[in-house]
Amino acid sequence: MPHIEEGVKLDFKDVLLRPKRSTLKSRSDVDLNRSYHFKKSGQEYTGVPLIAANMDTIGTFEMALALNKHNCFTAIHKHYTIEEWTDFAAKNPSVLRNVAVSSGTGSGDFDKLKDILKNIPDVKFICLDVANGYSEHFVEFVKQVRNAFPTHTIMAG
Repeated sequence: MPHIEEGVKLDFKDVLLRPKRSTLKSRSDVDLNRSYHFKKSGQEYTGVPLIAANMDTIGTFEMALALNKHNCFTAIHKHYTIEEWTDFAAKNPSVLRNVAVSSGTGSGDFDKLKDILKNIPDVKFICLDVANGYSEHFVEFVKQVRNAFPTHTIMAG
């Protein structure tokens, strides 16, 4: 049965961000880092809340290296092999705190996810991405991943 949302919904055209006075003297004084506590995984994370998408031309290891210099995050696309992941992790261990391994729900995706996280335990974030994030199949897959990785933070949609 579909769930119907009621009440006022706002879009970007409906919202105006009003500037307010600041005690900072220069834009260079701004600190974009934010700290988060993730309820389900219990993890703490501090970084700039900017995530490069897990698209195959965006969520690359090269992007992760570039964004990590600014303490930003990359959801790595799902097309890298386990060997490519292992090689990247060995050469760039400091970047692993700012990346997520991505997975779909296809056959073999869950096994590949398990293999990557087994071989690279320093990766603590998982990005689950499908075209229809509201499907029952996807909800069940997210539950399966949560049960397998209770201390990892999951981004799903």
